[in-house]
Amino acid sequence: MGNSKKFWMWMGIGAAVGAALSLCDKTTRASVKEDLGKVSGTAMYIAKDPKGFASEVKDSVNKVRTAVEQVVDDVAFIAEKVDEIRDVPPQVADIMKETKEAIGKISEKANNQEQQA
Repeated sequence: MGNSKKFWMWMGIGAAVGAALSLCDKTTRASVKEDLGKVSGTAMYIAKDPKGFASEVKDSVNKVRTAVEQVVDDVAFIAEKVDEIRDVPPQVADIMKETKEAIGKISEKANNQEQQA
């Protein structure tokens, strides 16, 4: 257990040193400052109106759920149409075969009539 504490202590120290070194860059500092401003603004909003925030989160979740359900329905519809399209070639082949047979019968009748005439 003692070694684990050392590990986490040095891990924290390393993270703090890394964070401090990264702040030497002016653009990084500006970016971190901007991000902290956004986070603190959001935290203040949540603290002032937790019920409103919870309501917004529920609305967002419901919108996402509705969108996902619509996508699922659309995918099911497309899958159904793909299955229908897969069935079309055999049906077309059957129609072509029947048409060929009908034309063959018509040709035979025409040849028989010509021979009888």
